[in-house]
Amino acid sequence: MTSKQTGEKWVAELLEGHPGRFFDNFRMSKQIFCDLLILLEESYGLKGSRRTATREVLGMTLYILGHHETLRKTSERFQHSTETISRYFEKGLRALTSLSMDIICPTDPQFRHTPAHIENDDRYMPYFKDCIGAIDGTHVDACIPVHEQVAYIGRHGSPTQNVMAVCDFNMCFTYVVPGWEGSAHDSRIYHRVVRDRRCKFPYAPPGKYYLVDAGYPLETGLLKPFPETRYHLTDFARGNRYIEGRREIFNQAHSSLRSVIERSFGVWKNKWRILRKMPQYSFSKQCVIVVATMALHNYIRRHPSKVDPEFRACDLDKTFVHPEAYEHRAQRRGTVRVTTPRVEPVIYDGTGAPEMSALREFIAHQLENARG
Repeated sequence: MTSKQTGEKWVAELLEGHPGRFFDNFRMSKQIFCDLLILLEESYGLKGSRRTATREVLGMTLYILGHHETLRKTSERFQHSTETISRYFEKGLRALTSLSMDIICPTDPQFRHTPAHIENDDRYMPYFKDCIGAIDGTHVDACIPVHEQVAYIGRHGSPTQNVMAVCDFNMCFTYVVPGWEGSAHDSRIYHRVVRDRRCKFPYAPPGKYYLVDAGYPLETGLLKPFPETRYHLTDFARGNRYIEGRREIFNQAHSSLRSVIERSFGVWKNKWRILRKMPQYSFSKQCVIVVATMALHNYIRRHPSKVDPEFRACDLDKTFVHPEAYEHRAQRRGTVRVTTPRVEPVIYDGTGAPEMSALREFIAHQLENARG
């Protein structure tokens, strides 16, 4: 490594240069980077060495996560050996994982207040005043040995890990469970998580609920749409007939409000490109990367500067979803192709289904009456 443009000099040049260039390389603004650096140094143990500054360690970590760069290319960019890059990347992930324990959580753990997104929007208030967030699963590219791939290949034709997440209406993740096989159905993951106290799922308090799609059960704490009725916003957008009846009115409002989790997934995957083409790390490290990038997602969103262009695009257009939110997998050489037709499991309603069904009918009647 003989270049005069060392990694430390490159980071310093970017910090003094055009803000667009800094954002393109590290996927956040200079101000957010500097504040994050101080936080990780002071509270989460991120440290460099005599020859490598801490801000260079953070720069390496963000560079790999934001561009799915290999260790060899990162080594050339920062003028360190691949062993050094690997060691500092591990340190960066470790610090971000520690941060995740404090930042991937509800800002109002008792859910005492109606979310501002609902309270300030006549489309949802007062109908969904007791809603506290949305739950869904998304698929992240996975690099799996050929002899283990079959379980990780779902309907996408390539290995993925199914990640279950909960988000609030500020587009922040409040809970995440990575590491499930791509063939696992959302309802199966949900049932395993809520039954295992070690998973520390943030259960909805009495009278509160999460929004879910048809892949989840109707039960206490979960409100799903009416079955056998138009639901997705794209179905309403391209439909050539009016929205008819209380069921379609409810489903449209439900879908519009629940879309916050799709928008969150879109920003997350668009910003951290490693999620769309995972390198050949161990599967446990791939799961750590999912959690670390979600911690970064929340930190950027909650930063007081509010300057991130990807979040801003969603704020300016409440219907905008980054294309990356929808399942996209890069094909890999050696991937096993599975041609068996996908069989959707039967979703059985759970405890409290009659009460949640009655609530759904009540909200549907309220929405219908409001529309005259």
